[in-house]
Amino acid sequence: MKAILVETCGGPDQMQVHEVPRPAPGPGQALVKIAAAGVNYIDVYYRNGLYKAPLPMAIGMEAAGTVEELGPDAPEVAIGDRVAYALTLGAYAEYAVVPSSGLVKLPDQIDFPTAAAAMLQGLTAHYLAVSTYALKEGDTALVHAAAGGVGLLLVQIAKMRGARVLGTVSTQAKAEMALEAGADGIIFYTRQDFEPEVKRLTSGRGVDVVYDSVGASTFMKSLNSLRPRGMMVSFGQSSGPIGSIDPLLLNQLGSLFLTRPKLGDYCATRLELLWRADDVLGWIAAGKLKVWIDRTYPLSEAAQAHRDLEGRKTSGKILLIPD
Repeated sequence: MKAILVETCGGPDQMQVHEVPRPAPGPGQALVKIAAAGVNYIDVYYRNGLYKAPLPMAIGMEAAGTVEELGPDAPEVAIGDRVAYALTLGAYAEYAVVPSSGLVKLPDQIDFPTAAAAMLQGLTAHYLAVSTYALKEGDTALVHAAAGGVGLLLVQIAKMRGARVLGTVSTQAKAEMALEAGADGIIFYTRQDFEPEVKRLTSGRGVDVVYDSVGASTFMKSLNSLRPRGMMVSFGQSSGPIGSIDPLLLNQLGSLFLTRPKLGDYCATRLELLWRADDVLGWIAAGKLKVWIDRTYPLSEAAQAHRDLEGRKTSGKILLIPD
């Protein structure tokens, strides 16, 4: 089978197509024939070495496809099931071995590209809005990169929960997408300093929560945009690592809360995974949650997909399709 491997961490060109043996599932595992794989910033972090994995590395953390084989003791799925998953390396390939406990069966109404686009980012948006800071009626949230893959889903879920949403974007086209998703206010970070604009839009109070996937370039201004005892949710670093901070800063800015969550800790059991996935996929199937797929690439063009993602040339989700 064909798979994308990283032999040396670095730029997009370190991802190369290799012919490798098709894997066989072991105990508690399933072999999935991949129909579509999601491209996410976590893949960039593994590729460039920020997140560590043994080399050569089979890259990619999210896909949808069909169960082809089962190992022993894998009762959660059956051969032929249409499934999706996240959080298992090796999705940039024609086949992947995945723990059966991490597979989610797909509703009939959801095709493979939509499922691959919804899993990692949809589950992330779910835990951010429902658990990390449980949004409620009357809350105001600031969502950075509101037209990104997580951002568009997060805006919609936040609105379902009754929150007011302010979103940062770079272009008019992205603003229109964020507004379609339900954003109440748009801040063009390429034209405006978002910190004073947030204070203006909240009559000087600040927001209850900031959802920040950008990192270094937004971190301090995000803290300054919070109300006293507000929460800073730092869940990505597309502009670079934040570095160390003195906890006393949180005191000085109003007894703030700071968290750096990850999806694995919010899908720690199969029951929790199924709760979040059933919500997200159910909302999509019912037409309550829209998934934007910006573009798809053949598996062999994974490097270009990463260039476009890192160059902020995409909105919504991008996918790889086995050639």
